[in-house]
Amino acid sequence: MNPDDGPRQPILSIATLMRRLASGDELAGLVNIAANDPDGANSLMSLSAIFHFTGNPEMGLELQAKALNLRQHFHLSRQNNQTEICLLAIMRPGGMMDNTPLDFLLDHPCVAVDLLFVSTDLPVPTALPDHDLIFIGISQSEHNQPLLKLVENLIKLSSRPILNTPERITRLSRDSVSAMLQHTPDIEIPVTKRISRSDLQQIASGEKSITLTLEDGDFPIIARPTDSHAGKALNRIDNQSDITTYLKTQTASEFHIARFVDYHSLDGLYRKCRLVLIDCRPYAVHLAISDHWMVHYTNAGMSENAARRQEEEQFMANFDQNFAQRHHQALHAIAKRLELDYVVIDCGETTDGRLLVFEADNIGFVHAMDPVDLFPYKQPQMQKVFEAFYQMLKHAVRQHERA
Repeated sequence: MNPDDGPRQPILSIATLMRRLASGDELAGLVNIAANDPDGANSLMSLSAIFHFTGNPEMGLELQAKALNLRQHFHLSRQNNQTEICLLAIMRPGGMMDNTPLDFLLDHPCVAVDLLFVSTDLPVPTALPDHDLIFIGISQSEHNQPLLKLVENLIKLSSRPILNTPERITRLSRDSVSAMLQHTPDIEIPVTKRISRSDLQQIASGEKSITLTLEDGDFPIIARPTDSHAGKALNRIDNQSDITTYLKTQTASEFHIARFVDYHSLDGLYRKCRLVLIDCRPYAVHLAISDHWMVHYTNAGMSENAARRQEEEQFMANFDQNFAQRHHQALHAIAKRLELDYVVIDCGETTDGRLLVFEADNIGFVHAMDPVDLFPYKQPQMQKVFEAFYQMLKHAVRQHERA
């Protein structure tokens, strides 16, 4: 494989698709543009993005696989007369939750982005496209462990800086993050255990004790299949019989469990914020406010509630002087222990004021796609995030040049 035999035009990514639709382009027109691209691999990859975006991920994955059988190297954005940095992102085949969503995060005129897709089922590249630095975008999962090991060897072909190295991504499982952050001052993170289906059934029957399985707590607990995200199959379990009911709805063989932490505020609402640590510095991404403990921005009703949007606006405006300052030591400890250049953190606050960490990973959705008429305050905030990401890339390149 010669990775430099790549296309001259960028692919139509999901982020590009969303922006063009928001600006008034018709979906049918974009489908026509993608389908008629003379570059067959580019056409298939762009059509794959369209099917992912329109809710048909199975067809999206099928088209993506056909594209990758033709070529594994694609341009996300091409070089121009403003280009200062050529970034090579190493990704895995899959959907939006399988890689860092760089197409939403990085749209900078001074950065040209190439995507190199790797898989244990695809030929291993023997050379890498020209680049100034590499960013590993592959998510952590049990399935991805062999792939991340493969990438560890692949990047030895480069003498350039590597951001979010594979061995550090492998430590982002829920149980591993929990273990790394246990007993950290000012942080509340429940012990998270990986448990087999049979062990969970034994807890349900009384053969095993939940208090011996989770050394820091008792019922209620939360449970979810391993490698699941976005609240999929996440349930609160209040007693042994609830486990039996839960397992009737699940086919997974392994689960993550942790004690439930009631983090409601004095007004009875639950607040979950998404932060991103870029080069160890925290930036606000969103604040979701909900009546329910399982908070996701898409189901929190932020679009329908002006008061909650106003609170989020104030959260962003005062983030550096308020939330980030209040939890400075905790966030510094997270950055130091995870050792990632870029990491997304979902968190809240306990009733006694500690930082409650729900999750830390490299694939959380960071974007500026919310309607500007409802969320005008998000645009300047997200531009700060995007600029920080660009400056991180620039700093890494300059450090390497000086070495």
